[in-house]
Amino acid sequence: MNHPQDRWTLADIIALFDGLFAKHYQTRLIRGGEEPLYLPANNQTPYHQVIFARGYYASALHEISHWCIAGEKRRQLEDYGYWYSPDGRNAEQQAAFENAEIAPQALEYLFTLACGRTFHVSVDNLGGATEVDRETFEKKVMAQAERYEVQGLPTRADAFRHVLTAYYQHGLGCEAAIAQGLDRLLRVRLC
Repeated sequence: MNHPQDRWTLADIIALFDGLFAKHYQTRLIRGGEEPLYLPANNQTPYHQVIFARGYYASALHEISHWCIAGEKRRQLEDYGYWYSPDGRNAEQQAAFENAEIAPQALEYLFTLACGRTFHVSVDNLGGATEVDRETFEKKVMAQAERYEVQGLPTRADAFRHVLTAYYQHGLGCEAAIAQGLDRLLRVRLC
């Protein structure tokens, strides 16, 4: 690797996610087009798909964060059954969006750190008619990340962060990092 960016490849993040979750959760990480999307398994595709936007590494981590939070019932619904208002949200819509995004962006922050990358909150309202208070939103995201650190991460998020840390921070190979994550995931599932 000649450049620090070379260590963050889409092939690696896909392999780490799929290695950890494909067998036990029938879920795969998929590089998508313009918009991210979660699709539950159906007659044509026998596995759930966490589809991230445009091949962006940060989008992959963000969509994985949503998946790690979604409960079993939500994982049976397209986009977990959530509403989404595109750019151009009014103040009320933006407040609802930010409230729904605090927990996933807190996980995304923790995943990003585990990868050794820099995190940037997303208020995702570039064409909005209302002014966005990015600083206040970022404080809420960081406060939730701190709560996760103290109270513990959701099971799948904990296992995934462990895999990322093993791979990116401790230099384990993909298979070894996945094996550690599976061990961690299965220990919790058996309790």
